[in-house]
Amino acid sequence: MAISVCGRCGAKNRVDERAAAAGKLPVCGRCGAKLGAPAPAAEPLFDTSRPVKVTDQSFERDVLEASNSLPVMLDCWAEWCGPCRMVAPVLDQLAAESAGRYLIAKLDVDENPRTAAALRVNSIPTLFIYRGGQPVERIVGAQPKHVLAARLSAHL
Repeated sequence: MAISVCGRCGAKNRVDERAAAAGKLPVCGRCGAKLGAPAPAAEPLFDTSRPVKVTDQSFERDVLEASNSLPVMLDCWAEWCGPCRMVAPVLDQLAAESAGRYLIAKLDVDENPRTAAALRVNSIPTLFIYRGGQPVERIVGAQPKHVLAARLSAHL
């Protein structure tokens, strides 16, 4: 078994080399993209129609590097947080409406304490807007959709 990294989402996948040689093209277990073939240049690295789950390990790629090509709104949240659960459907809607203009990302602060500490997240939800690898705005607390959309639109 070989390990193949998905060109679209960066996930590592086990690939049966014999099946691939027999013409069975492997696909990514996370995003379903075909493996072994480079991602088309016109296709974005992320599916912007839904929030991207960010971890301590993927923060640099999923937020900092991605924000070089489009704004990224990072939601720092936790499962037990009521206001975070109120904001979640709003972020899902914003992602669905993005049309590739921006990316919504989510960082569970309980599962990823290193990044949460580096960002100095003291209360949740805390949302950041990144552009060019740098945070350009910080939003603390639950906000309605029109407020989040306006703050994000200011950075398009």
